[in-house]
Amino acid sequence: MNENRMKILNMLAQGQITANEAERLIAALENEAPPAGAPGAAEQASKAKPKYVRVVVTDHNKHGDPVNVDFRVPLGMLRAGVKLTGLIPKQARERVNAALRQDGVPFDLGQITSDNLDEVIGHLDDLTVDIDDKGKTKVRLFCE
Repeated sequence: MNENRMKILNMLAQGQITANEAERLIAALENEAPPAGAPGAAEQASKAKPKYVRVVVTDHNKHGDPVNVDFRVPLGMLRAGVKLTGLIPKQARERVNAALRQDGVPFDLGQITSDNLDEVIGHLDDLTVDIDDKGKTKVRLFCE
């Protein structure tokens, strides 16, 4: 076990950080690339692919107190969902697409592929969505 990982685990054991914070720090260590030219630098750079899509929502309740929602979805689950859309019978898929268009979402479930998902993930560095409620809500969506 490397020294930085041990430090993180010690901080967790001493109650200085939460388990969630420790998990994030360890994940950051795993994604940290070695200096250029170091043994294994090229291999690790190719391995540093995101594993999760994280959604962070900060809102304020009626008293003005912040309310935070923070969750992450494994990309493997999203990929499995994309594969499952291929199992939807054509008639049902057409009904879903019609309902989406009716609600103003010009989207076709038949166009979703694993390649499309990987392309979206590849371009998703850090997306911030501002909700039009006078700055009370902030949504961040990113990969890690």
